[in-house]
Amino acid sequence: MPIDMPRSGAAAPGRRMILLLALSCGVGVANIYFPQAISPLVAADLNVSPDTAATVVTAAQFGYAAGIFLLVPLGDRLMHRKLIVTLLSIAGLGSLVAGLATTLPVLVAASVLIGAATVVPQIIIPMTAGLVPEQRRGAVTGTLLSGLIGGILLARTFGGGLGQWLGWRAPYLVAAAVVILLAVILAFAVPTTTPSSRERYPALIGTALRLMRTEPDLRRSCLYQALIFAGFTAAWTSLALLITGPYHLGASAVGLIALVGAASMFSTPIAGRLVDRHGPNPVNLVCMVGVIAAAALLTLGGLGGPAGLIGVTVGMLLLDVAMQSGQVANQARIFALRPEVRSRLNTAYMTCAFLGGSIGSWLGVRAYSGLGWGGVCLLVAVLAVLALARSLFTGRARAVVTPEPAPQADAATR
Repeated sequence: MPIDMPRSGAAAPGRRMILLLALSCGVGVANIYFPQAISPLVAADLNVSPDTAATVVTAAQFGYAAGIFLLVPLGDRLMHRKLIVTLLSIAGLGSLVAGLATTLPVLVAASVLIGAATVVPQIIIPMTAGLVPEQRRGAVTGTLLSGLIGGILLARTFGGGLGQWLGWRAPYLVAAAVVILLAVILAFAVPTTTPSSRERYPALIGTALRLMRTEPDLRRSCLYQALIFAGFTAAWTSLALLITGPYHLGASAVGLIALVGAASMFSTPIAGRLVDRHGPNPVNLVCMVGVIAAAALLTLGGLGGPAGLIGVTVGMLLLDVAMQSGQVANQARIFALRPEVRSRLNTAYMTCAFLGGSIGSWLGVRAYSGLGWGGVCLLVAVLAVLALARSLFTGRARAVVTPEPAPQADAATR
C-alpha cells in the first residue's frame, strides 16, 4: 500500500504538534464528561430533582452522538482548520451559556450544543492520520487517543473538584475560557489541508452508510469495538452500584478508581507502535484476551473487603487498557482503507462504537439487578468471547482462501 503523503504539500506534524492535538482531543471530549460529577450541584441550585438534573448529562451525550453522525463527515468536505476552530468556538459559546443559565431548559439546550460541537477529536484524529506516513500512523493515533482518554478519565475529577469549591457554574465557565483559547491557538497551528471530497452534504452522510456495506474491514472493526465497548460501559455503569451498595462507599471512591484507570492513557502509544510493527489483527487478539482476563479479575469484587476492592481496581485498569488499545488497532485498520473518506469511515466506526456502548450500559444495569456483580462480569466476558470468536473465524477464513505462493523456478529452468 502506498504511503499517504500530507495533503497540499503540508509538512508532516512534529512531536509538539502531535502533543498539542492530543491535548485538544482531551480538552474537547472533557466537555461531555465533567457534567456527570456536578449534576447533584445543579439539582440543588436550580431546585430540581437529581433525576431531572441528570438530563443535562443525557443531553450532552445525545448531542455528541448527533454530532458524530451529522458533523464528522464534514471533515472530508471542509478545510480542517476552519472546521476545528468553528466547532471549538461553538463549544466555548455553549459552555458560556451553560455557565450563565438560570433555568434547566436553557442548560439542557446548551448541553446539546456543547455535545454536538465536542466531536472535534473525531475530526482531528483522521486528519492527523492523513498527515503522517503510514509507518507512523498507529503510534500517532495512539498518542492522540491517550489525550482523548486522559480528558475522559480526568474530566470528572475536574468538574467535581471545581464544582464543589466554586459551584457548578465554575467548570462551565473555566471550560469556555480554555476552549476559546485553544481555538485561537489552533487557528494558527493547524496546517492547511485540502478537502478530499467535493460531494454535497447529503452524499457525505450517505457515504458513511454505504461504506458499512462495501468495506468488510470497517464492519469487523465496528463489531469488535461495539462488543468490547459494550462490556466496558457495562462494567463502569455497574461499578457505581457495587461501590455505593455492598461496599458502602461514596461516589468519590468511583472517582478514585477512575483516576487509577487514567494510567491506561500511557498504553495507547505503546499499542500504536505495536500496530505499526505487527499490524492491527494481533493487537486486537491480545486486547480481546485482555478483556476476558479483566472480567476474571473483576469477579474478585464479589469477595468484598480490601481484597475485593483491589481486584476491582486492577480489573478495571486492565479493562481500560485492553479497550483503548483495541481502539488504536481498529482505527489504524479503517484509516488505511480509503484515505479520501477517512472522516466518513470514522463516522461509521464511532457511531457503531457508541451504539454498542449505550446498549452495554443498559445490559450492565440489568445484569447487575438480576445476577449481581457476577452477572456483570459474565456479560463482559461473553461479549469479549464473541469478538474473539469473530476475529479467529475471520483469520481462519482468510488463511483458507489465500492461495499458496507459486514456487520459484530453479536456475536450470530459467
